Amino acid sequence: MAALSMQTLSIVWAGAFLGALAAGGAGFAFALVASSIWLHGLEPLQTTALVVACGSLLHVTLVWPIRKSIEPSRLFPFIIGAVVGVPVGVLALTQFNGGALKICLGLFLTAYGCYALLAPRLPQVKFGGRAADGAIGLIGGVLGGIGGYSGVIPTIWTQLRGWSKNTARGVYQPFILFAHVATLALVGVASFNRGGVLLFVCALPALGAGAWLGFVIYGRLDEIWFKRVLSAMLVASGLSLVI
Repeated sequence: MAALSMQTLSIVWAGAFLGALAAGGAGFAFALVASSIWLHGLEPLQTTALVVACGSLLHVTLVWPIRKSIEPSRLFPFIIGAVVGVPVGVLALTQFNGGALKICLGLFLTAYGCYALLAPRLPQVKFGGRAADGAIGLIGGVLGGIGGYSGVIPTIWTQLRGWSKNTARGVYQPFILFAHVATLALVGVASFNRGGVLLFVCALPALGAGAWLGFVIYGRLDEIWFKRVLSAMLVASGLSLVI
């Protein structure tokens, strides 16, 4: 702790708390919210390692309370897609600058989130079955390998599928956990040095507080308000990538 400046600690705590608050309340967006703050004071490699390490621990704790909502048969196609997608994303991360991708993803999330907030009713996607779900898992895995953004596309997809908040969260929450662990296994461990471990330990109190408060909020949201909060989170996540 003494080796870190108060400014660095403040950035680490703010990113951990707000990211965990978003994940606790909506089930996703930890990587987007936390990294948008951490990048103001940490190196990109440090940020990526911290995102996947904190995200893995966070989603382990958040998956347990919703374990009864997890349907393995519904989740399985997404996981299969991620098995292929995460290594592709990690490879892409080493081959090109992801700045343009982040801007494109940010614009898409902002546009879709605004549409979801304003539209009286979202269209329902009934076609494709498990093959379509697997394709979404593949895209989510690629984005997870590139920057830890594995949850955004599966979250949107569960909205378009018309699943209830518990059914949807029972899919994308464990999916994000799997993608984080896979990314951590491929790149996080190699880049997580002594300084990274210190940052991770410092982030834990804020991470726990944010996750607890977010999950309390989640429990008080009905289906309509949950979808509104989810859409607002997509807008905020998109703007965090563009600005």
